[in-house]
This record gives sequence, C-alpha cells and structure tokens, in this order.
Amino acid sequence: MRLQGKVALITGGASGIGLATVHKFVREGAQVVVADIDRERAEKVVAEIEGDGHPGAAAAVQVDVSVYSQVEAAVQRAVDVFGKLDVIFNNAGIAGGKALLDHDPAVDYEPMIRVDQDGVYYGILAAGRQFRAQGTGGVIISTSSIYGEQAAELAFTYSAAKAAVISFTRSAAYELAEYGIRAVAITPGRVGTPIINQFSEELRTTFASEQLRGKLTEPHEIADVVAFLASDEANVINGTVVHVDDGYSVFKKRLDLPTF
Repeated sequence: MRLQGKVALITGGASGIGLATVHKFVREGAQVVVADIDRERAEKVVAEIEGDGHPGAAAAVQVDVSVYSQVEAAVQRAVDVFGKLDVIFNNAGIAGGKALLDHDPAVDYEPMIRVDQDGVYYGILAAGRQFRAQGTGGVIISTSSIYGEQAAELAFTYSAAKAAVISFTRSAAYELAEYGIRAVAITPGRVGTPIINQFSEELRTTFASEQLRGKLTEPHEIADVVAFLASDEANVINGTVVHVDDGYSVFKKRLDLPTF
C-alpha cells in the first residue's frame, strides 16, 4: 500500500472527488481526516470507513475553508488524532457562474474567491507551517481546474480563483522546498460529481463530448491520481500542474471532415 503510515487531511472530503479520495487513501493505508463544512456528512463517511473494515483509519472535522482559524484547527485535529500530518489535499470548492456584467460582487465574486482561492491559500499556509514544525516534509495537493488555464463561459470568478491555485502551487513549491515540502496542483475536466450531475442529461452529454473518451470522468479516477501524487513514488513531481482532464485542454471540438 503506497500510503502506508501517512496521515492526510482532505477538505471537501464528504462528497465528490474528496469523498473518492478519502476512500482511496484509506485503501492505500493512510489515516485520513475528513474535513467538510457539513459535519454530519463527514461523520457519516467516517462511519462508512469503519464499517468497511478500517477502524481508527479516519476522523471527521467540520471546517469552513474560507476561515483561516478553522483550517488551522483542522490541521491540528489531524495532529491530535493521528500524531502528525503528511499530506493535505486542498479540494473543497464551490462552483457557479453568471455573465460578468450581470455580477453582484457580493454574490458572484466574493464567496467563490473566499472558498476556491482563499481556502487553498489557508490550507497551504496552515499545513506548510505544520510540516516545517515537524521537520519531516510533506505534500500539498490542491484542486485547480481546466478553467484555471483558459477563459470559459460564465466563469469569470471561478477561472480567476482556479488560476490563483496554480500560482499558489508554483510559489509554494519554490518557497517550501527547503523544508522537504512538495506542492502540486491538479486540473480536473468534466467530472461526474454532484455539481455536474445536477444538470440536465443534455448538458451532461455536451460536457462529456468535450473530453477525448466522450464521457464524464469518474471521481475515483481523479482520486487514483491524487493518491499517486501523495506517495513517495511521486517525489520528483513538484511545482507541477497535473492535467486530469481526459484531453479537454488539447482540442476545441471534433469536426466532420470532408472527403479529400
């Protein structure tokens, strides 16, 4: 098991990519703190893990990642329960969009920046300080998006926040390398999470067509990559943006070509 002996904190751990990653990490031997704004759901995940035959492998904590003191407390929860922290997966996020000129900044800008951008900054800062104090190094993995590298419809704020995650990752890798800390960002494409699955079948079909396999990525497929990045097998991956988008970013649309 590639994560045997490691302790991880996963934000947004009660649903979607975060939930899949919690289960993957436990199967790979890690002890995990399930951090989510919904305490009840986080505790349910812990109960599921225990019921699957992994008693003591997980603990829950309620966290609003837009509040630094709560992110600090989540890091401390990992240390209090499991004795240390080796990995943080800054995954919690919100989505939504509106045409720029229709924005109400208090609704369409500030909340998303606080969660998707500030929440990652807080996770990097709190975990980085803990890793330095331990003197054992650590791994910081943060969820950006394909939108962090390109313009997209109705995504002015979301794209900006996800671009910031990429910049944070590169700067953190540079600044924290002396402490044995790695930082990596992932850029998912169209993933079948509750956020996307709430949409109409027609829209989900359109989303699927934007990827090379012609289907939505499953959360567990992202979790598989995150587990690898958290492992010692990925020690040379640092300051890197890892595309987990099934080719979304390499083409615009398929064309019906004429006969030559």
